[in-house]
Amino acid sequence: MIWFENVGLRYGLGPEVLRDVSFGIDGHSFQFLTGPSGAGKTSLLRLMLLALRPTRGLISMFDSNTATLSKDGRANLRRRIGIVFQDFRLLDHMTTYENVALPLRVLGKDEAGYRAEVVELLQWVGLGERISALPPVLSGGEKQRAAIARAVIARPQLLLADEPTGNVDPNLGQRLLRLFVELNKTGTAVVIATHDIALMDEYNARRLVLHEGRLHVYD
Repeated sequence: MIWFENVGLRYGLGPEVLRDVSFGIDGHSFQFLTGPSGAGKTSLLRLMLLALRPTRGLISMFDSNTATLSKDGRANLRRRIGIVFQDFRLLDHMTTYENVALPLRVLGKDEAGYRAEVVELLQWVGLGERISALPPVLSGGEKQRAAIARAVIARPQLLLADEPTGNVDPNLGQRLLRLFVELNKTGTAVVIATHDIALMDEYNARRLVLHEGRLHVYD
């Protein structure tokens, strides 16, 4: 699904934040991305999301060389990816329900066919009573759960999550991780960036470890 070959990334004229990164991610796989603060985890996720272009090296996604894709081609690939950002990126003028349903609307699906599914997912993540609330009145943990629900509702082929349990209590964090595991069982490849070693230790999953801009893979 994803192949990086000798990828390097720098911002402007600064030093490389990622150096000679080479790895692959298979469809249906589950992995954690970890490393100290400033190691480049968010930059690597943004490359996988096609929000950044590498300074050098090859990135192939869904059998396409990303360097040769048109703007529309990149947009089409991104529709196959779900993303949970640390800053949530909910739309303040939309209710919780409307934010979560947005990926399905973009795909042109009929609300009558998905409303019950969206409501059920919101109840599962503990937002059943916040369906009509706007993001400005939600707590940080509630926004995090809404962002996660939005990322998974369309069952993407690839899910990228940047510290998805960072704003919730441990019990809810475990429940959200189970949601990612169940999504993975249905065929979605999952990449979760986290600092939480204890959380990773509870799952027998591959680890992608960044250190000083270089990636080490532990299967």
